[in-house]
Amino acid sequence: MISQARIAVTGATGRLGGRVVRRLAAADIPQTMVVRDLDRAPQLAGATAVRGGFGDRDAVLRALDGVDRVLMVSASETPDRLQQHRTFVDAAAEAGVAHLVYISFYGAAPDATFTLARDHWATEQHIRASGLAFTFLRDNLYADFTPALVGADGVIRGPGGQGRAAVVAQDDIADAATGVLLHAPEHAGATYDLTGPQSLTLAEIAAILSRTTGRAITYHPEDVEEAYRSRASYGAPDWQLDAWVSTYTAIANGEMDGVSDAIPRLTGHPATPLADVVSDT
Repeated sequence: MISQARIAVTGATGRLGGRVVRRLAAADIPQTMVVRDLDRAPQLAGATAVRGGFGDRDAVLRALDGVDRVLMVSASETPDRLQQHRTFVDAAAEAGVAHLVYISFYGAAPDATFTLARDHWATEQHIRASGLAFTFLRDNLYADFTPALVGADGVIRGPGGQGRAAVVAQDDIADAATGVLLHAPEHAGATYDLTGPQSLTLAEIAAILSRTTGRAITYHPEDVEEAYRSRASYGAPDWQLDAWVSTYTAIANGEMDGVSDAIPRLTGHPATPLADVVSDT
């Protein structure tokens, strides 16, 4: 029964995990919020914050003691993220967690064009090997973040060609994740592609942002060399540059395309269009 399952959520101080813990609190579901910084944890009725960084096995063991179900929001993008994930998964299994819900990425595969989607696939494989019951939620690109793609000059630049992405609202993902946590046995072994209601080109995304913001926004399709040059001034490490550029080349290659019905099935409401997401931000 829902009321008897002890639930833990990671990433409670972030945009996605924060949405989930607030939904659980609103439903009067007791929960444990696993955070790195206790001072940043939200103050919510029925929620207990415990310290447990992904790479700290002993802290995770303590945080998950007695927990039945865990929402594992993937760690921040770092060179050692995959190792952090493995440490957390191993600790969850050792702590006796019954079901792990992992926030993965659309098209996760060992040969995915988007470099970080390979890490998500490797994490999924490690979870499978752990013996934990699992559910994978593979999110498409966040619709909420599309305004951040726009430069100061009103241009989205990237080697995305005419490819499409089915950008998805973080609120929809949070609704889906909350539903899966509350009814986890029904979703054991399932992988869900979480998408918005439309697959959009970057030019179409630019047009929607223009209409909703009143600002003239366009899309400039860079080639790959141009993309690396235009981002070189940020001084980011090579792995991060590769991740940024491959986000666009994955779109160009068709790896972000395709609309699923998972959001409506898991939440009971339609997926939110991009125009509605950015109108509310």
